[in-house]
Amino acid sequence: MKKKIHVVGAIIENENAEILAALRSPEMTLPDYWEFPGGKIEPGESKTEALQREILEELGCSIKVLEQVEDTTYEYENFIVRLETFMAKVTEGVPKLSEHAELKWVSRSKLATLKWAPADIPAIEALLTSTLEK
Repeated sequence: MKKKIHVVGAIIENENAEILAALRSPEMTLPDYWEFPGGKIEPGESKTEALQREILEELGCSIKVLEQVEDTTYEYENFIVRLETFMAKVTEGVPKLSEHAELKWVSRSKLATLKWAPADIPAIEALLTSTLEK
């Protein structure tokens, strides 16, 4: 049976209506795919707490978690991931590169030009078709 992983992802939008994309490094699972930064929910954590902790660990900044965008379950070759994505805004600090190979601010209209991890794609589609804050 495949391992199931429950993760949260932050769709961080800046004042220019650009969204932060993070490129998975060669050391990570699914290298060279873009994703929304985030990670696993630890036991006893809420989704918001997990997302705030992960962004602080990965990007060295604080965020405010806003409305949920998508809840996707995707079956990869070796595991099944449930990814819940949330809109977010940076409240303190500036996102800095640590675990990922690259960070990039991308306008909504250009999101589809990146090679996204499959579990992130439904959130991209929701962003492109939604009436969420633009």
